[in-house]
Amino acid sequence: MKKVEAIIKPFKLEEVKDALGEIGIEGMTITEVKGFGRQKGHTEIYRGSEYTVDFLPKIKLEVVLADSRIDIAVAAIVKAAKTGKIGDGKVFVSKIDEAIRIRTEEKGDQAV
Repeated sequence: MKKVEAIIKPFKLEEVKDALGEIGIEGMTITEVKGFGRQKGHTEIYRGSEYTVDFLPKIKLEVVLADSRIDIAVAAIVKAAKTGKIGDGKVFVSKIDEAIRIRTEEKGDQAV
């Protein structure tokens, strides 16, 4: 099993959710986060004053899948989240040693 974490632009969430749904992935965890990458935020003007926005709003999507489904899930996320502009986000894949469904006590792939 592996965990896919994707940091994406907020307005891309529905497209990513729909893309994952089309390949049969429906369970996911979404968190509203703030951060910055290489662009280090941006400047805005409010009431004539310029100020720097260091931490930009993003969405963090997390899903745990069987190893065999990782490549298709990552491809769907990247395709749906991509705008081609700075700040599109990142996808991280990490190994999960164990998963347990609390209600039924199922373990491993059956728990996800």
